[in-house]
Amino acid sequence: MTIQFEYEKPKVLQALRYHFISRPEIRIMIILVNVFALASALLFYFKKVTPTAFLTSSFLWFTLMISFWFIMPGLVYKRNATFKDHFTMDFEEDGFSLGNERGSRNWSWKALSNFLESPHFFHLYFDSRSFFLVPKSGFSNSEDLFTLRQMLNDKIRKNKN
Repeated sequence: MTIQFEYEKPKVLQALRYHFISRPEIRIMIILVNVFALASALLFYFKKVTPTAFLTSSFLWFTLMISFWFIMPGLVYKRNATFKDHFTMDFEEDGFSLGNERGSRNWSWKALSNFLESPHFFHLYFDSRSFFLVPKSGFSNSEDLFTLRQMLNDKIRKNKN
């Protein structure tokens, strides 16, 4: 199966947000900051802490949310020229290939450690920090999407066992 695609900035930013929020260490940090913010709000309501403590926790919460929602995805998008190219991708039984006007590269399915599916993309992870976004908009029909989904489930789960 062969697809061709280009990236759309709003969808890529949303996929990057999804990537950051799905990381376990970031999820734990967000939960802890939320618990801290709620606890400080309750303690402020019952007049157990000063307004400064409440404002500090609120500032931490806003800073964390703004950085994961806007700053980090924006920085990754700006620094990565990949999102401005036009790509062709081939998915086969033994692996997949990615190409553009400058060249192409092949990988076996064993190169992937994991994959995630978000609303607009498949996130193909080589390791915990390096991944490639495959837009669902590149597929001509839902049968091809289903086929890739099945292929990823079969090939990547086999690699883990």
